[in-house]
Amino acid sequence: EVHFLNVGQADSILIQLPNSQTMLIDAGNNADGPAVVSYLRQQGIRKIDYLIGTHPHEDHIGGLDNVIKDLAIGQVYLPQITNNTKTFEDVLQAINAKSLTVTTAKAGVSIIDQENLKAVILAPGGTAYESLNDWSVVTRVQYGATSFLFTGDAEAQSEREMLASSWATSLLKSDVLKVSHHGSHSSTTQPFLNVVSPKYAVISVGVGNDYGHPHSETLTRLNRA
Repeated sequence: EVHFLNVGQADSILIQLPNSQTMLIDAGNNADGPAVVSYLRQQGIRKIDYLIGTHPHEDHIGGLDNVIKDLAIGQVYLPQITNNTKTFEDVLQAINAKSLTVTTAKAGVSIIDQENLKAVILAPGGTAYESLNDWSVVTRVQYGATSFLFTGDAEAQSEREMLASSWATSLLKSDVLKVSHHGSHSSTTQPFLNVVSPKYAVISVGVGNDYGHPHSETLTRLNRA
């Protein structure tokens, strides 16, 4: 089961895996932390086996410290990039307080590799980005014949890098696409969308947000696809 949590102009995705394990990708803004924890508890979850912070922007990692403090945590995956914010420091302090180790999230890292269940990281594939968004961890989860692509806020540069990698390109095709960067026109480029070729697209976005997300260009591309 994949739950796209209602955290407004932010991201938080819970994945309940068929092996009774759980994965959480992002945890909304700082203010969303308690609500995310409450939602997880309502689902009967006491442990997050795989915790992914896609990139160090508050609307993605803001509530991670709450999750780390309040639930048992298995493996933590973060990209190799820091951010000089209290939000990022709070996450690191929560990780250190529990003596958790962080696995660097980058293209090629396999999270789960079982016969009918696979979770693999397709990006970031580079080491130099102008935008923090392009450091986003892009994760593909496949169970049987059904696949989900979770893109964080990855923008055009990251998408181009995935398309330039024959290995990553071979894995991009997915049934469900979590549309990157809240539907911004800077992501979900046409070449990328052509390869992913999703049946469904999910946009995590706040009503009446200041950014105009989701942008009309992105919606047009999705509608055509």
